[in-house]
Amino acid sequence: MTLHDDAVLVLKAYEGSGDQARLRQVYLDHLAAHPDGMWKACEAGHLTASALVVDAGRGRALLTLHRKLGMWLQMGGHCEPGDPTVAAAALREATEESGIPGLTLLPGGPARLDRHPIPAPCNWHLDVQYVAVAPPDAVEAISDESLDLRWFPYDEVAAVADTSVVRLVEAARASL
Repeated sequence: MTLHDDAVLVLKAYEGSGDQARLRQVYLDHLAAHPDGMWKACEAGHLTASALVVDAGRGRALLTLHRKLGMWLQMGGHCEPGDPTVAAAALREATEESGIPGLTLLPGGPARLDRHPIPAPCNWHLDVQYVAVAPPDAVEAISDESLDLRWFPYDEVAAVADTSVVRLVEAARASL
């Protein structure tokens, strides 16, 4: 099975309602129209995979101050040819960007979908967002893609992050 095939299966199984259901259909339509829709080279936009790293025991989320965007975000990025699944891509990105080994994704598939514009030539990121639970003794390490990494209590995320991250934290809390 290709990564494209996995993405279609993941999206078909995703049970979001309202705007999330409409967005799911946008993603599926995009993949149907673009066989290269998983890759950065797809100028019409492409799927990305991300994961909000949480410390469930302490009620906090780890955010990265993105080097290029200067924004506090969850860990995530582009899918790579070696990624067997979208979930594996999200877990790889979370592990690379947080420096935390032993992360585990919450079962049940993605927590949310988020479509956001990016500069040309690519135009759109169609992000498939998961929740990754950190082990109790987790120690983060800043990657080359980050200016900073910081744990935020769930209730403080809205003060530093955009609406997309706040909604992901809400979905994470509901899943925990």
